[in-house]
Amino acid sequence: MRLQSLMLACVFYMVFQGIALASEQKEDPTEASVRSIAQSLRCAVCQNQSVYESNSDLAKDMLGVIRTKVAKGETEGAIRDYFFQRYGDYIYLEPTTHGGNSMLWIGPFVALLVGGVALLSALKKWRRSPQAPSVPVKTDAFHQRLKEEMEKMDA
Repeated sequence: MRLQSLMLACVFYMVFQGIALASEQKEDPTEASVRSIAQSLRCAVCQNQSVYESNSDLAKDMLGVIRTKVAKGETEGAIRDYFFQRYGDYIYLEPTTHGGNSMLWIGPFVALLVGGVALLSALKKWRRSPQAPSVPVKTDAFHQRLKEEMEKMDA
C-alpha cells in the first residue's frame, strides 16, 4: 500500500512539475511581424512552402533579410516589394489580384455569367416554339400502294 502511494506521488510530481515550473515566454515584438511576412512569402527553392516553414538555406537567408529589414523599421509592404522585385509574382504564396492576375480572378465569373445568359436564351427559344414531331402525310398514292402490298401478301 505504501509503495503504491509513493508511486502515485511520483507520477503526480512528474505530471505537474512541468506546469509548476513553466513560465511565460516573452516573444520579441518584431518576431510576430517577421513571422507574418515570412508566412506570406514562398520559398523560391521549395515547392509551396513558406519562408517561415522551410529549412532550405535560401529560406534561412530570406528570413535573415526579413529580420534585418524589420529591425530597421521598414514596413511590411516595403519588404514584400523588395522580394517581389527580386523574384517576381511567384514569391507570394497568395496570388495578387492586380495586373494579369485580375483576369484569372474575374474570368471564371464572366464565363459563368455568359454561360448563364446563353442557357436562358436557349431555354426561352425552346419554350417559345415547341415543335410537334413530324408525321408523314398519308396521301392517296400511299393508300394505293398499301392496298397493293396487302393484296400481294394475301396471294
